[in-house]
Amino acid sequence: MGASIADTELDDDGDFAETHEINVTPFIDVILVLLIIFMVAAPLSTVDLPIDLPTSTATPQKKPDKPTYVSINPDLAVAIGETQVKRVDLVRSLDAMADSSKDRFIFLRADRAVPYGELMDVLEILRAGGYSKIKLVALEGVPETSAPPPAPANPKP
Repeated sequence: MGASIADTELDDDGDFAETHEINVTPFIDVILVLLIIFMVAAPLSTVDLPIDLPTSTATPQKKPDKPTYVSINPDLAVAIGETQVKRVDLVRSLDAMADSSKDRFIFLRADRAVPYGELMDVLEILRAGGYSKIKLVALEGVPETSAPPPAPANPKP
């Protein structure tokens, strides 16, 4: 492919005429690259541990920009975000995080199969470590285990 300057117009000084068009091709390329980066990074920014959360009818509250999730898996393993930690290292790992303020909220996620005593053990570890602002995470909706109240027994007339 070649270009010829014989067809271009010259202005009065003998220079080439200026074109007043903006080349948007590089701009579009940059936008498409940014779009791909965000499409790949967005799913990675969520906690992806497979936990079967119970449901709740409570009013959902606003979540902070960078929440700290502590999860209890069905096998009773504890994780901060997606990183597995030992229970004895839970508070130390939370303290070592970038935002190590004890006043931040800790979002506690526990699988439906986790016994109540195990959940209370993790809550006690967090409380003993100075983390008193803990929120329990559940799915929105009607609890699956809720059944309509039983009908009264045969009333006597």
